Amino acid sequence: MNDVSTLRLYVLRGTYLFVFVGLALLIWPGVLSPPADLEHMRGVVRSLLAAVSLLALIGIRYPLQMLPVLLFELTWKSIWLIAFGIPAWSRGALEGGRLQTWYDCLLTLPLFLVAIPWGYVWKHYVKQPGDRWRSASSPPAEAQNASRVAVT
Repeated sequence: MNDVSTLRLYVLRGTYLFVFVGLALLIWPGVLSPPADLEHMRGVVRSLLAAVSLLALIGIRYPLQMLPVLLFELTWKSIWLIAFGIPAWSRGALEGGRLQTWYDCLLTLPLFLVAIPWGYVWKHYVKQPGDRWRSASSPPAEAQNASRVAVT
C-alpha cells in the first residue's frame, strides 16, 4: 500500500464516490421501480450497472482492492467508443441514447485514466505472479521426481 500516495487514495475514493452517486441517481430509480414493458437487455444492463454502483461504494473504503471495478468501467467504455461510438459518429448517427452514452464515456474515461494508479496496476496485475493452479498440498512435479530419484 506504500506504493500509492495518500493523495492518490483520496482521488480513487472520489472517483468511486462519483461512480456510485452517478449510478445511484441514474440507474437505481429504474431498478427499484422498472416499467412493466422494459426490454430484457435494458433490465440486464440496469442490473449490471446497479452492481457496479454497489461495488464502487465498497471502493470508497477499499480503493486498491476494488480497482478492478474502475478497470471494468474503463474497459467497457473504451470498447463501446471504439466499436459503436466512433463508427456512429463517423456516419453522423449519434442521437438519442447513443449520443448520451457517447458523452458519458467521453466525460468519464479521462477521469478513470487519471485516477487509476497505473504503476500499482502494473506491479500488482501484470508483473506479479498469478495465483497457483493446484492445491498447496500437492507437491510440484520436480519435488516428486526428486523423491523418486532419492529412493532408487
